[in-house]
Amino acid sequence: MPPLADAYISIGSNIEPESNILRALRLLATSQRLTAVSTMYRSAALNRPDQPDFINGVCAIETALAPRALKFDCLRPIEEQLGRVRTADKYARRTIDLDIALYADQQICDDDLMVPDPDIRTRPFLAVPLIELAPGLMLPGTGQPLADVVRGMDRSAIAADPAFTKYLRERLSL
Repeated sequence: MPPLADAYISIGSNIEPESNILRALRLLATSQRLTAVSTMYRSAALNRPDQPDFINGVCAIETALAPRALKFDCLRPIEEQLGRVRTADKYARRTIDLDIALYADQQICDDDLMVPDPDIRTRPFLAVPLIELAPGLMLPGTGQPLADVVRGMDRSAIAADPAFTKYLRERLSL
C-alpha cells in the first residue's frame, strides 16, 4: 500500500448546504480517512448577490491517492453524485464544491489542478478554516506561514456557524 499523505479538502455549498455538506463528507469518509472538520462559515456568494449564502469549511484527510486521482477519481465523483453540474459560470450555484486546498507539501501547477489552491491567499472562507486545522502550516513553495496570510485578511464577510459545525462533527463522530 502506498504511504498515506495528509491533505486538506475545501468544502462549500449554497444549495441545501446543511444536507449536501454532510452527505459529501460521509461519501468522502467511505474511501479516505477523515481526521478533522473545521468550523463551518457562512458567507455571501461571490459576485452573485441574488444567490443564497454559501457554507464553507475544510476537512483534513489521510489518503493513499495521488493528488490527480484524489481530485478526479474521488472528489469529482462525489460532486456528480450530489448533483453538481459544472458550467462555464464559475460563480454558479452548487450543491457541493470539493477541492484540494493542500496536499502534503506538494506544489502542482497544471491547467486542471493547482495545489496549493491559489484562493488560500485571497478567500477568508478557505484560509481561516484551514489555519484552524493546521495552525503551524507553511505554504508549500513559499515558506510563508499561513498565519501571516490570515492575519492580513478582512474576515468581516464570513460568520462562523458553531451549531452546524457541532452537528457535522457529531454525525461524523469527530
